Amino acid sequence: FFLFNPFIVCLFSRLIFGTLYPAYYSYKAVKSKDIKEYVKWMMYWIIFALFTTAETFTDIFLCWFPFYYELKIAFVAWLLSPYTKGSSLLYRKFVHPTLSSKEKEIDDCLIQAKDRSYDALVHFGKRGLNVAATAAVMAASKGQGALSERLRSFSMQDLSTIRGDSSSTVPPSVTVRTSSKQSQPKTSRSASEDGCWDSHTSPKIM
Repeated sequence: FFLFNPFIVCLFSRLIFGTLYPAYYSYKAVKSKDIKEYVKWMMYWIIFALFTTAETFTDIFLCWFPFYYELKIAFVAWLLSPYTKGSSLLYRKFVHPTLSSKEKEIDDCLIQAKDRSYDALVHFGKRGLNVAATAAVMAASKGQGALSERLRSFSMQDLSTIRGDSSSTVPPSVTVRTSSKQSQPKTSRSASEDGCWDSHTSPKIM
């Protein structure tokens, strides 16, 4: 069932007979430098390019048509057949006269489209560079702010540590001073008591 699907058959037929076979004979025409064969296959490729472009839209809107894929296979065979010479016929009767009459307009449109596409590319490229530069500056400023906040937090921690260390070292000195102050009255008092005891206990010399 898969092999007899009309879409699959049309796809492989178009690939083999519509693309690979003409590509090989185009190679032989270029290699042999036969002008007649070269012109023949150039006309075929122009018609085949137009057929592929039209096929993109007809596959969407006309795929329901009975024998649609079979007609496509028959059309490619008609283009390639040396008896019908379909590609040469379509090119000489329709494509060449149309392109010759509209060639100047087509060239002008292509030049304008090329210039507009270049200007649009430059414009969008500049906008992209500006956006990238703005994003980089914002990211750098945010990173610098985060770094300063981090350093500030570190400095606050260091200050709190220094304050804690200073508060822990002050009380011993105070206690030492107070203890020294308290020890002085004791010694003086003991000295006075000793003096009083000596005055009372010392024998009077007669």
